[in-house]
Amino acid sequence: MGQSEPAWAPRETPAPGAPNIVVVLVDDLGYSDIGPFGSEIPTPVLDRLAERGVRLTNYHTMPLCSPARAALLTGLNPHRVGYSLVANADPGFPGYGMEIADDIPTLAEILHDGGYATYAVGKWHLTRDSASNAADDRRNWPLQKGFERYYGVLEGLTSLFHPHQLVRDNSPLDIDELPDDYYYTDAITDEAISMVKSLRAHDPDKPFFLYLAHNAVHGPLQAKAEDLERHRGRYADGWDELRESRFGRQLDAGLFPPGTRLPRRNFEAGFEVGAWADLSPEEQRLYARYMEVYAAMVDNVDQNLGRLVDTLEALGELDNTIILFTSDNGGTGEGGPEGTRSYFSRFVHYPLLPADWNPDVEREIDLIGGPQSLVHYPRGWGMASNTPFRLYKGQTHAGGVRVPFVLSWPAGLRRTGEDDGIRAQYQYVTDIAPTLLELAGVKRPEQRHGQVVQELDGVSFVPVLTDQNTGSTHSEQYCEMTGNRSYYRDGWKLVTLHRFGTPYDDGEWALYNLAADPTEIDDISAEHPDVVRALAAAWEDAAWRNGVFPLTDASGGLAIRNPAEERLRRPVTLLAGTPELERYRSAKLITFRSFDIDIDLTWHATDDTGVLVSHGDQGGGYSVYVEDGRLHLAYNEYGTLHEVDAGPLDEGVHAVRIAVAAQAGLRWEWRVLVDGVETARLASVHQLIGMAPFQGISVGVDRRSPVSWPVHERHRTFRYTGQLRSVTYTSGEPGPDDLETLVRVMREAAAAFE
Repeated sequence: MGQSEPAWAPRETPAPGAPNIVVVLVDDLGYSDIGPFGSEIPTPVLDRLAERGVRLTNYHTMPLCSPARAALLTGLNPHRVGYSLVANADPGFPGYGMEIADDIPTLAEILHDGGYATYAVGKWHLTRDSASNAADDRRNWPLQKGFERYYGVLEGLTSLFHPHQLVRDNSPLDIDELPDDYYYTDAITDEAISMVKSLRAHDPDKPFFLYLAHNAVHGPLQAKAEDLERHRGRYADGWDELRESRFGRQLDAGLFPPGTRLPRRNFEAGFEVGAWADLSPEEQRLYARYMEVYAAMVDNVDQNLGRLVDTLEALGELDNTIILFTSDNGGTGEGGPEGTRSYFSRFVHYPLLPADWNPDVEREIDLIGGPQSLVHYPRGWGMASNTPFRLYKGQTHAGGVRVPFVLSWPAGLRRTGEDDGIRAQYQYVTDIAPTLLELAGVKRPEQRHGQVVQELDGVSFVPVLTDQNTGSTHSEQYCEMTGNRSYYRDGWKLVTLHRFGTPYDDGEWALYNLAADPTEIDDISAEHPDVVRALAAAWEDAAWRNGVFPLTDASGGLAIRNPAEERLRRPVTLLAGTPELERYRSAKLITFRSFDIDIDLTWHATDDTGVLVSHGDQGGGYSVYVEDGRLHLAYNEYGTLHEVDAGPLDEGVHAVRIAVAAQAGLRWEWRVLVDGVETARLASVHQLIGMAPFQGISVGVDRRSPVSWPVHERHRTFRYTGQLRSVTYTSGEPGPDDLETLVRVMREAAAAFE
């Protein structure tokens, strides 16, 4: 070796002084919900970032979360990536593939290849729900898409006090119980700060990309008691007054040109909002409480951003860190006209709900916002959230797609004295990736791993950031979401509000001149039929290029899943000590069908107590447990708790069967049998469907969020102390209301007449 000359392969490193990048993406945050965009909610950290940075007041996104996230992280239109909808469907069409292809590099992959450390915390929702389990190949999990570390929830929503399945890096965490003071927004921020500190301890120079994707402020709405207390009484005047006051502040701040009008309350069928003054005093008190919870969540997001900013400042890196703050889509109307204290019963999208379905439960007002309630606000607050725009998340009107956008980089984007930081140019979510790459000095490759990469749809808006007088870099854009469609071109916007199940018709189009009418009040389609025809044709061309078709209809196609998923309904035996079975696999065993649960245990009369099996949480579920020598069944019907005493157990080995029969009207009958003898029955309760039960099956313990709060108060997770050999689930026949069966029958009948 002494006579040889050593050589080392060079490592990819960014340009000297390359900035850190922090993207903070909030979920379902409306245009007016932060201080820089007119809110009364205190957001001092965002206020400071906006004062030093820029506000894009005409930034547009997709009207739903997974498509927006796919577009943000790739720079491609979401249908091209395969995200026409949230990653909770798999109907078998390219635009609904719910996987980022290998020839579409993510922002994280490109920055990682360019020498950046890459971290993600919080909501992912780019992995199909059926691929979120520990047996999956993980090819669409965060670490396979360019991130080196990850902590959060793969799916679209969760309890902020008791997350249903936390993932660290590439593995679900097997956690029985979280600390009493656990709050998810705090926890993901703790993890992000820890990642940054660890990086700096090991490497003083390497820049990082941090993708901090909040589950807040998506429902179910839950807030810490101390945050909630600060907002008590703030919303007693209601949503009409709130809209007016927010709009006044927006005009004063110069976010809109003089003469901009506030539309009347949302009036469209199925989305309408009544006057606050027409509500009863009891309704006003309840509805105001919902908004207090929401405001407390926004407040908490800002506080946690402040902790991250303080860390960067302590490291001396705040000035050379790009901080981008925005929302995936606009505020939501999914809480319905009254809101709900039973989020999962309101969130059900089954088309034939029985007349006795209850989308709400009774809860004392002091419980609203805490761990015992899963609530959402009435859509009047969603309307106020989206001030001054019409409609909500899910629609292609401005309320669904125009959201706040703040970007700060003091070292790289210094404003002149005449520059107020407001940018009124149209820009789109696909522009974020190329913009950040340009600011970082990292080139997007033409090939990666020997494969030609797909071209970008987004365009960098660095010129807009540096010069407020520069024109938009993104002149036209199509949009589509569950049949709602729009096309933007140079200040014109063509848009539909499509009624589900009705024919697609060019007569649906409305036309707005956004320069004169930014809040989409005056439909001028009749005055400009030539513009309507041109933009409608442009939408059609873009739809074919981007894989938008087929459009959704009333055929039930979205309910159909890959036939390979039938394997998830095969019987499964869970031995004692098995980690929690993931939510989707658990639901497949029971949803819309009859099923049996066979429990094989030995009971000793001395001290054997605890949960034998549990499935679900405070939003809906069931558990079987032994207490004081007696067997019990607890059934949580979307927040309404039913407790059944199944009698005493004798000393020795027992075979306990829970036999559940699906009945018409989306109902179940539950029978408890001990050694073949029926000992208890729970007759005719509503089935758990949609997203419930949201926590998976656990054996010998009721993990994290309990099915029965009284049992939790007495025993916490209540791990079984006796000998529990196994719990076996056997799916039975579909019930009379099974959606997939109904769709198949309809399709077979239609085919017979073709």
